[in-house]
Amino acid sequence: MLVPEAYTRAVTAAGGRAVVLPPDDVDADVVAVLDGLLLAGGADVGPGRYGQPADPRTEDRPDRDAGELTVLAAALAAEVPVLGVCRGMQLLAVAYGGALHQHLPDVVGHDAHRPAPGVYGAHAVRFAPGSLAASVLAGVDQVNSYHHQAVADPGRLTVTGWAGDGVVEAVEDPALPFVLGVQWHPENESDPRPITALVRAAGQRV
Repeated sequence: MLVPEAYTRAVTAAGGRAVVLPPDDVDADVVAVLDGLLLAGGADVGPGRYGQPADPRTEDRPDRDAGELTVLAAALAAEVPVLGVCRGMQLLAVAYGGALHQHLPDVVGHDAHRPAPGVYGAHAVRFAPGSLAASVLAGVDQVNSYHHQAVADPGRLTVTGWAGDGVVEAVEDPALPFVLGVQWHPENESDPRPITALVRAAGQRV
């Protein structure tokens, strides 16, 4: 099980203790000992999860989908704070009944959200006033970017962040204490506010 060290570093720097969970959909008992859940970036979410045939450019991980959706459902039911990063935000949308654009350049007409393999882009971002995203990210007007899929339908989530081209950059569930998804990679920022906010929210449950 490989996770970029930036995630665990950011959690530790925020005062949390990172526990890495391998894909496992046997049960969600582990949620009972977690104070927060961070859904990391990575492979595409399987299109079958939102009722679409797979685009040839989609590269999914069915084991991750199964394991993460199992844990996510239990975390939401227990009101455990949840942060979804990139793929994690997309997984949140699917879990809430939404759907994805399988290849974003086909929708927006450019590759700026993933300029080249291994190369991050940067773009402007805005947040809905009064939202959790706006509160957590006050003063942030630009983020990094590395994704070729995006949220097309947020399902029961509320969209609270957008890129300049209209791509969904943040989603949340106002009915729960802390459920936030961000499309960029805060773990690679010098000020990873969404992860810091997750750890803070997790600490309030202890």
